[in-house]
Amino acid sequence: MLAGCTALVLAATGTAQAAAPHRTALDRQVLAAHDGWGSTTTGTTGGSAADAAHVYTVTTWDQFKAALADGGSAPKIVRVVGTIDADGPSCDSFAVPGYDFGAYLAKYSPEAWGRSTNLDNEPDDSPEGLRRASQARQDAYVKAYVPANTTIVGVGKDAGFKGASLQIKAVDNVIVRNLGFESPLDCFPQWDPTDTADGNWNSEYDSAVIYGSTHVWMDHDTFTDGDHPDSTLPSYFGRIYEQHDGELDIVKGADYVTASWNVFEDHDKTILIGNSDSAATAAVDRGHLRATFHHNLFSNLVERAPRVRFGQVDSYDNHFVAKDGYGYSYGIGMESQLVAEHNAFTLPDGVGAGTILKKWKEAPLTADDNYVNGELTDLIAVHNAQVPGEILQSGAGWTPTLRTGIDPAWAVPRLVDCGAGAGRLR
Repeated sequence: MLAGCTALVLAATGTAQAAAPHRTALDRQVLAAHDGWGSTTTGTTGGSAADAAHVYTVTTWDQFKAALADGGSAPKIVRVVGTIDADGPSCDSFAVPGYDFGAYLAKYSPEAWGRSTNLDNEPDDSPEGLRRASQARQDAYVKAYVPANTTIVGVGKDAGFKGASLQIKAVDNVIVRNLGFESPLDCFPQWDPTDTADGNWNSEYDSAVIYGSTHVWMDHDTFTDGDHPDSTLPSYFGRIYEQHDGELDIVKGADYVTASWNVFEDHDKTILIGNSDSAATAAVDRGHLRATFHHNLFSNLVERAPRVRFGQVDSYDNHFVAKDGYGYSYGIGMESQLVAEHNAFTLPDGVGAGTILKKWKEAPLTADDNYVNGELTDLIAVHNAQVPGEILQSGAGWTPTLRTGIDPAWAVPRLVDCGAGAGRLR
């Protein structure tokens, strides 16, 4: 009898085909029909049609950027070998002349600046202006822009990026698979004394952002803070010096996204779908932001797995593992239409199931057949009982049809833990 993770993955829905002999080469594979929102309309094929001249193997950050830029939007395949370090230069190397963090802290401390005015109108020669200029230099280095009709795939078990920010911006048809992403570390976070009553440090650089793009498949990737978790970061003005942004954000009218068999771990603000409640943002996002999340592992996160505004989001067969500092998993935001079904949640002692959902705005959701610590649990009912000040309504108003198969929620923890993340594909 087959035993262990290998046997389990071979038998899993959606992985048997990938494990079969004579399969299509990994870098030529496309998103299967009916596999989430990414498969609808024209589907997601990435660079599968690339000719030999547009297949690249890269081992450095400069090579990777050059490969993305070559050939415009012609179908291309970029094969990543080993871990590419986009975080190599020191923070000092990005700082513009005159920037001094000590001067920044002295000028904008709550005692000196107060808490009623943000720093957006500070002139270019101010400590904040010099911080902005320094951050712009880092921005130009750590961001890589992915063109349309591209497949980026890791080769082997250790391929990925350290400190990179993948920008999938205003393009169509992108595949990103089998890659590890260690979150970028923002060297120059901005202090905003008006963000909450206590102020906040705000940073840039998601590991990957899907911005106004369509037909994107993120599969078997691993997102983590790596050697720089929030627990290692200092505090200033009584707030953590936050140097991380999101792991994967889907914003600005992005549409038709499938995220499958990924690992998201050890992070605070993990996945944001729709980045504002404003009327201007609503005009762009309403009717878009359709995304599917299935067979992903969300481990040791604080929040946003995901937080949803607008859009129809289908989240099924995922495993959520909560540890110290857990806030919530699903954030229910402006006009969101979330369907959360057949998921498994592993919560530690002292964390109630009512915290799995967080209500930000009035938006009904569907949450059926979910298991918490091995027990079938009505997530909406338990939330409403434990958090009576945030009553949620049932019924997202739509029924997902783009699913290749559903695994029983009770089987999800072992199935996903064995099969999700980078290094599982060959």
